[in-house]
Amino acid sequence: MATIYIDEDIGKDEPTQQGTEQSPFKTLQFAYLQHPAQAQYLTRKSESADDEAAREWKPAAKSAMKKVVNYFEQQKKKAAREQELAIHRKKEEEERHKVLDEAKKIVLEEDPSLPKPVTIKLDEAGDHIALRKADDADSKGTRVRVFGRVHRERKQKDVLFVTLRDGYGFMQVVISGKLAKTYEALTLTRETSMEIFGEMREVPAGARAPLNRELHADFYKIPKHWRAVGGDDAITNRVTASTEHSTLLDLRHLTLRGENASSVLLVRDAMEYAFNRAYHEARIRKVSPPALVQTQVEGGSTLFKFDYYGADAFLTQSSQLYLETCLPSLGSVYCIEKSFRAEKSLTRRHLSEFTHIEAELDFINFDDLLTHLETLICRVLELVLEDPMIAGYIKTLNPEFKVPERPFMRMRYSDAIKWLIDHEIPNEEGNPHNFGDDIAEAAERKMTDIINKPIFITHFPAHIKAFYMKRDPEDDRVTESVDCLMPGVGEIVGGSMRIDDYDELLAACKREGLDPEPYYWYIDQRKYGSSPHGGYGVGLERLLAWLCKQHTVRDCCLYPRYMGRCKP
Repeated sequence: MATIYIDEDIGKDEPTQQGTEQSPFKTLQFAYLQHPAQAQYLTRKSESADDEAAREWKPAAKSAMKKVVNYFEQQKKKAAREQELAIHRKKEEEERHKVLDEAKKIVLEEDPSLPKPVTIKLDEAGDHIALRKADDADSKGTRVRVFGRVHRERKQKDVLFVTLRDGYGFMQVVISGKLAKTYEALTLTRETSMEIFGEMREVPAGARAPLNRELHADFYKIPKHWRAVGGDDAITNRVTASTEHSTLLDLRHLTLRGENASSVLLVRDAMEYAFNRAYHEARIRKVSPPALVQTQVEGGSTLFKFDYYGADAFLTQSSQLYLETCLPSLGSVYCIEKSFRAEKSLTRRHLSEFTHIEAELDFINFDDLLTHLETLICRVLELVLEDPMIAGYIKTLNPEFKVPERPFMRMRYSDAIKWLIDHEIPNEEGNPHNFGDDIAEAAERKMTDIINKPIFITHFPAHIKAFYMKRDPEDDRVTESVDCLMPGVGEIVGGSMRIDDYDELLAACKREGLDPEPYYWYIDQRKYGSSPHGGYGVGLERLLAWLCKQHTVRDCCLYPRYMGRCKP
């Protein structure tokens, strides 16, 4: 019987070791795996042992041998199982290749005797689409033709169930018989585009499907370039619930295909449409101001500057000044345009490019402005919720949402400061708030979380507001200004009455260090028939974040732009 040597100090657990006294292994376990049950095993302790006798070769302890033998048997069984699995997988793979090779031979052809199909969108319904009754085999359903992408798919015996998506709705498709045995059906991947023909039928009792109907396919087409990639690159592997948010933004083009992202954007579309309707109901006209400007509105530190044919120009911070110039000829006006702010801010409610809904109203007072704002917001919400599909998306995204009651809570800035002090909510420096502080986002958010309803905070100090805001006739320290705060988001609207006196506006420019010359066209409004007027701006993404209960405004636009991100 051979003798195998194990030295804890100089030995090595490597296949190149011979297990001799000159070339020992390091551990008994490794030695036994190399030479199982065919030798005696001699071990010795480390050279650091104090007792010289401990350096002598001694037979391995029985308890140690028992452990390594058990481990060896476990590894042997594991290797046997893995071999069986490998054989099984190989057999399955061979069978699958055989099935796929046979499937490639199946050629689908549309039955010319079937009725000519009606092409519809997946959400389309009406009298022109009859359903075959689930309990009446003699009834007939309309034969339709649909296009869409595979949102989900599952196989049940020889039937393939596909949920199709086209941006308008979802439809369950039942593919069976020969149609379920083609190469395209057997290798179908999510996001693959399909053209499907078939009969519309009622869903059987106890089953569920979008609009309680399903399409029983009699023919379909999947051109090669319509097929979505599978395997490691499949969309289900690249975009998952555990994927980091920054990665999801890198993959925004894929994330948009998800139910949450697409639902938010569908609500956004409905909201923009509702704003247009609400404004036109109020006889407020839409205009399109320029995005390239040479003046500032909200302070020079947040301007994106660029060279404009040798002159300095900026991306607009707001269309307000241009809207004011339209009042004498068009009456009250609004716009839905992009605004740009170069704020070095990474909060969840800031974007460098955002959709700005702005309006200027002629011949109004401050109370008129507040009444208009709460009326507009509630009317927009009513219009959005008129569409059952959109209302369903909102219910899914924000189950607890309720249209706010009017009138909104109104709180003067001075009272808001007292409220923050009373509730021990500090300012940005960690100190109690003082009159004159710019109420920061964190304090705003705590206030709205506690009060839990829309709040109009009014009459902000003049020195923390823009140069064009009108002073309160009863308190020259403050302006006739308003911020509308919403729970969970904070400020979504900022507005004010505008200075309508020529000399007062010039003085405001001087006080803010602004050269009046570039603003001549704006200041001229006060020379040629001025009027009491006011306006506001609504951040669409913030309003949407509140309505759809989204953690960040970045998920409320198509491709967000903020500090450090300008891709994809």
